[in-house]
Amino acid sequence: MKILVTGASGSVGRVVVEGLLAAGVQVRALTRDPDRVDLPAGAQAVAGDLTQPAGLDAALEGVDRMYLFPVPTAVCEVVAAAERAGVRRIVTLSSGAVTAGYDTVHHLPVERAVEAAGVEWTHVRPGEFAMNKVALWGPDVRAERVVRHPAPEAIWCPVHERDIADVAVTALLEDGHHGAAHTVNGPPISLRDQARALAEALGQEVRFEQVTPEDARRRYRAQGGFAAAAADFLLGFVDHAGNPTDPHALADFDLTAFGPQPTVRDVTGAAPRTFGQWARDHVADFR
Repeated sequence: MKILVTGASGSVGRVVVEGLLAAGVQVRALTRDPDRVDLPAGAQAVAGDLTQPAGLDAALEGVDRMYLFPVPTAVCEVVAAAERAGVRRIVTLSSGAVTAGYDTVHHLPVERAVEAAGVEWTHVRPGEFAMNKVALWGPDVRAERVVRHPAPEAIWCPVHERDIADVAVTALLEDGHHGAAHTVNGPPISLRDQARALAEALGQEVRFEQVTPEDARRRYRAQGGFAAAAADFLLGFVDHAGNPTDPHALADFDLTAFGPQPTVRDVTGAAPRTFGQWARDHVADFR
């Protein structure tokens, strides 16, 4: 069996590569610049871009199954190329926002393209990535040991990237997941308690400073990168489609009010990793 992992240098894709290699599977890892990416030993790195499907034939040659990173730009062409190459199972990295009905413009088109193909398919729909905190909170924690956010008591279910990858690897290797959309969350925790978990991992105090949504947006935009690009959406100024929303509505948000949230346990039987464990695993990112 040979599996192509797209987005192989990403926070989830890299762990998917590790999991497949540990299972003894041949792994081909797609990335835009293999010479600049340090992939796990044993993976065959190949160059490719999901926005340029015409150049994927070599990467797809001999591949049985594929982990698909969500790039809606040319997804129909990418899936068609995979079918022509003989790929028979595709596991898609999607989003819990599709489960909730919020995301119809980014992940949903990718899901639909895969479902329309003549392959076995499974969607993995993570909720909030715990990993986002590195980009959003990392600069302030490293420089000042402070977290700044407008909603300290908001309760979310940030999910460890290893939980997401475990579900993807299971769906890639095991039968019985065709036609399933696995939503994956972590244990619920408030933003204030997330800051406390970072403090415990660091062994130093991390203050939580409540700021206005407008101030938080200004700070994220000044940071650049992911924080700047996602500031309006993550702070509640716009929805998934870019329509204006009220950022103050997030102050009392509690994801658990919608009932128990599905986790990795529903797919693999393993206990979901806590945010505290994620903080310990990523303590170097906040030093």
